[in-house]
Amino acid sequence: MKLMGMPNVPINFVPAKAGEILKLGHITCRIMEDGSRTDNRIGAAEFTVPAGTAGPPGHWHEMHDETFLVTQGTIRFHAPNHTHVDATLGDYVTVPIRAPHTFSNPFDVEAKFFNTYTPAFYINYFKMLAQMSEEGEMMSKEKNLEAMSHFATMPAMPLMKEIRDEEKEAGKK
Repeated sequence: MKLMGMPNVPINFVPAKAGEILKLGHITCRIMEDGSRTDNRIGAAEFTVPAGTAGPPGHWHEMHDETFLVTQGTIRFHAPNHTHVDATLGDYVTVPIRAPHTFSNPFDVEAKFFNTYTPAFYINYFKMLAQMSEEGEMMSKEKNLEAMSHFATMPAMPLMKEIRDEEKEAGKK
């Protein structure tokens, strides 16, 4: 039996201050792996979410899984039935295909998380949002959902209504 030779595939190193930087409204996205070096098997990005920032509209993905590792501050992950999880430094959240979700930072300090996508094609959604912002388009829930629709991502209308109702109730207090 002839042994296979060792492959010569390079590793990818992204220094802490490197990566493609995208502005998504108030949120900053630093792409660390766009899938071009992994045959689109995985994509990865770091997000910086300022204090008091709402995330994207509630949604679910039909074609990719996501993971989130909180690296600074607290990120609130919203799920159906008025469920939410406040994830802090070192907490890890997995969002499988078809799991309705969104996130926000309703707290008083900036937060960061490391995010992965399998497969990696969803990175292009963030690039589309950044391009829309560069072209001067005002970001709205509708524009965001339109961009998501290009990447097998569906709006979670009941989740969006729950979050809106919770925000209204909190405003009354």
